[in-house]
Order: sequence, then structure tokens, then C-alpha cells
Amino acid sequence: MPQKIEMPQRPADQRTKDFEEVTTGYSEKEAVAEAARCIQCKAPQCVKGCPVNIDIPGFIKHIAGKNYEESIKVLKDKNNLPAVCGRVCPQENQCEKMCILGKKGEAIGIGYLERFASDWANKNLDLVKPNITSNSIKVAVVGSGPAGLTCAGDLAKAGYEVTVFESLHDIGGVLRYGIPEFRLPINVLDKEIDFLKSLGIKFVLNCLIGRTKSVEDLRKEGFKAVFVGTGAGLPVFLNVEGENLNHIYSANEFLVRVNLMRAFAFPEYDTPIYKGKNVAVIGGGNTAMDSARTAIRLGAASVKLIYRRTETEMPARVEESHHAKEEGVEFVTLTNPVKFLGDEKGFVKAIECVKMKLTEPDESGRRKPVKIENSNFVIETDLVVLALGLNPNPILPSLTQGLETDSHGYIIVDDNLMTRVPGIFAGGDIVGGDTVIQAMGMGKKAAKSMESYLKQQPLESA
Repeated sequence: MPQKIEMPQRPADQRTKDFEEVTTGYSEKEAVAEAARCIQCKAPQCVKGCPVNIDIPGFIKHIAGKNYEESIKVLKDKNNLPAVCGRVCPQENQCEKMCILGKKGEAIGIGYLERFASDWANKNLDLVKPNITSNSIKVAVVGSGPAGLTCAGDLAKAGYEVTVFESLHDIGGVLRYGIPEFRLPINVLDKEIDFLKSLGIKFVLNCLIGRTKSVEDLRKEGFKAVFVGTGAGLPVFLNVEGENLNHIYSANEFLVRVNLMRAFAFPEYDTPIYKGKNVAVIGGGNTAMDSARTAIRLGAASVKLIYRRTETEMPARVEESHHAKEEGVEFVTLTNPVKFLGDEKGFVKAIECVKMKLTEPDESGRRKPVKIENSNFVIETDLVVLALGLNPNPILPSLTQGLETDSHGYIIVDDNLMTRVPGIFAGGDIVGGDTVIQAMGMGKKAAKSMESYLKQQPLESA
């Protein structure tokens, strides 16, 4: 069968009225049929495309044989968060891109099958942790995002006493506050975290390392190594006139209020947020799509996604762009804001924009957007969300002696992800990782390096 079995999804006119999951997952019949398409390559290229090196043919083979318990064991051997990855990992640019079936037809739905196996396990199996023998060595993980959780899980499996320090009041980092529930339900994330807790990992919440405690404090408390996975929490702004008007949010604040602080359920949760009727989202990545689709669910009558290049250059996943269009988001491309206009009370009322055009490709193949002179026009709006990316969180690096950062604020690490300070490692967005699965890959690599360091085994030089 050359074609992938499509993932079932709820109709757009239903799903835009709530925050329930858009896609409903494979049925058992669909999963088995899709798994049966896998030709079980002797030299599987898909594994090479996976940042955490899952035995992809192995877990798929068990699904095809209806041995789902063995399938999840294969997944959990390398991936501490399979139900998360099955939903938000860009498989189309990684493992599925390498699938040999994609040469003549469509690649195996690896992500869909990973989600199926994980969801089956969460419904049908009790938490079964591996046999662990503690070595009584304490290690600290700073940040509970995908990099931190992965690193913590691997170190706990290896017998280390792991404590994760999280600055916010709940666990999950960007998985909890940055991804809407219609893409990653909270109960799914909580199930994954329950597994990590079963490994003996301790979580300390509301503790901002660098402020509440320093890295030196952690050393004094007996932690022999530290992993820094504090992510990228510093929003990027346009720096144009009017950007400080009311009802202009960074995507970071907008999604934190809605996802982590449950503002969509106000007044049940006491976290109000302004729900615009004519919303403009600036950006073209997954976070921009999440913000636009969230605004639709909050009741917006119109949502425009403004992007300075064409849809072809948008970094968002094709699936997310497709869902956004189905749900009524209007794409306004080759357009760039130059000024925000406010009313007499200080609230945003419009955006002055200019039209853009793309230059011929440069040496790297990139086409640069340049403005078209005298093309200014105005888009009326009462709520703006700026989804222009995030810079590395600067707090811990700036307050920890010896940690060095580059010109962009990323912590400098060697090939083993160790910083310039012996015993301190870092990974994920804080060193330049772009995706959840890349952050997880760094977390796994850092865990191995930390083990070698703690066992006083030589590390490769950078």
C-alpha cells in the first residue's frame, strides 16, 4: 500500500469551539494496517533521522503483530516522552523523511504509530518502571522542559538521585505552557510525568535557579553535576512605534496565560485575558499557528496571520498550517508591520504594514524579504500577538560565574554538551536547539556525558 493511512480528526466547525484534541488517533485496525506497510529495512534509515535513536522498525513490528506492550517497551527504552513526541515531533522532517517508502509513495506514519502505542499503554498498562539500583550520587537538572525531563529520566534509570528544579508552579516547561491542549492535552503530559516520578525523580517547583538558589548552592547541597535546560524564554519584539500599546502580547505571555494558567476557563481559573474580536498574529512558525488557533477558540471573529515571506518559506509544520486554514485563520503573506496605532485610551486599534517582495536566492539559497516602497496599508485589530521567536533565558548564565555565552546569548558547550565550567552541562533551546525532539536528543546526550564525567571517564575534547 503506497499511501499512508490518514489520522482521523474532528471537523473544524466542532473543534474551534473547545480546546479538545484536534486529531483523534488511529483505531487499532488503522494502526495495525499502517504498521503492516513497514518493510522492515535491514539498514533502517528512519533510525538515523531520529534524534533519540528509537528502534523504529522494532516498535512498528510489534504493532503489526498486535503486541502493543512490547511496542511501548521498545519506545520507552530510548524515549521518555513517546506520547508527547507522537503528537508534536516534526517526523516529516526527520524519521519519516528518511523512510524508503517515501521514495515511491508515502512514508510510514511513524509519529501516528508512536502516538497509538503510547496511548494504548496509558489506557491499558500500569506504570512499570525498570529495575533501578541507586548509586546515591546526587545530580541536579535545571528546567523541566523536554531537554530537562529527558536528561532526568535517563540519569534516574542509570541509578542517580535526580532533582529537577522548575521556576514555574507546574512541571513540563514549554510542553505545558507553550503548546495548546488541542495539540498536546495536559492529561497526556501528566501521564508522561507520572512515569518519570515513578523512577524516583524529585521535582522542586517555584525555584528559579540563579535567583532562588545559585549553582554554587546546589554544589554545597551535594549535587555532583548539573544539567541546564532553561530554554528560551525571552521574547523577540519588532521594536517599532506603538509596540507598548495595551492588548499587544508576546506569544510567550499569551500562551502561558491560556495554557498554563487556564485563562480560557476564566472565571473558573482566576487568570483573565483579553479576548480580541479582530486578532492579528505576527509570525509564521508553529508558535504563530498555535497563537492564531488559540485566538479562534477564544471567540475571535477574525484572525489574520501576518508573515513577511510567502507561505512556502513558513517554518511551521504543514499539518499545523493546514489545520489553521481549516479553522478560519487568514494568511496575509509578504507583509510586514512597521507601526502599531492606538486609540485615545492606549489600546491597539490597527497595524500599519508594508508589502514585501523576495530577492533572488543568495549563496545559501535564502530569499531575503525587502519592502516595496509606498505600499503602506492598515489592518484594523484589537489584539496583536507577536510570535517572532524567543531568545535564550539569560538569568542563570548571567548569574553563574564561568558560564560563557555567544553573541546570541546561547550557552557555549563542547561536543559533549559540557559548558566551560566542569560538571555543568547544558542542552535544548539554551544552547540553540530548535524543536522538542532536538532538545530531547540533547538531554540524552548530556546524560551520557554526565555519567562519564561522574565516573571520571575521559570525555572527548570539543
